[in-house]
Amino acid sequence: MNIAIGSDHAGFALKQQIVEALRGAGHQVLDEGTHDTNSTDYPDYAAAVGAAVSNGSADRGILVCATGVGMSIAANKISGVRAALAVNREEVQLTRQHNDANVLALSAKYTDTATAEEYVKLFLETGFEGGRHQRRVDKISQLERK
Repeated sequence: MNIAIGSDHAGFALKQQIVEALRGAGHQVLDEGTHDTNSTDYPDYAAAVGAAVSNGSADRGILVCATGVGMSIAANKISGVRAALAVNREEVQLTRQHNDANVLALSAKYTDTATAEEYVKLFLETGFEGGRHQRRVDKISQLERK
């Protein structure tokens, strides 16, 4: 799977660990930055990852900042992106099953590396259920066109 990933300075260390885990699992990784711990603006990386997912150059996206909240807000401004904040295992799974989320936002402040890697693995392996959920995802898409 092709995965776009990005972080700001607060998420840099966790992003690097996730990149290693993804590559170790055989995924192609498009690292959109940041590439060090110098202060940056998270919307820039949310936009880059969101664009990669929206235009199809990445199958899914992963974003990391201090809380994950800013990244998810910014990414959701990109047409075609359905970003969800990882809070616990069940919610990560449900974002895929019910919402067909294509970008996962993680908190570097509240998520340790092992948990983040577990969430990412679950996010990538869980499928979308479709059915009644497709109707709802279609309504989300309609909101983008208004």
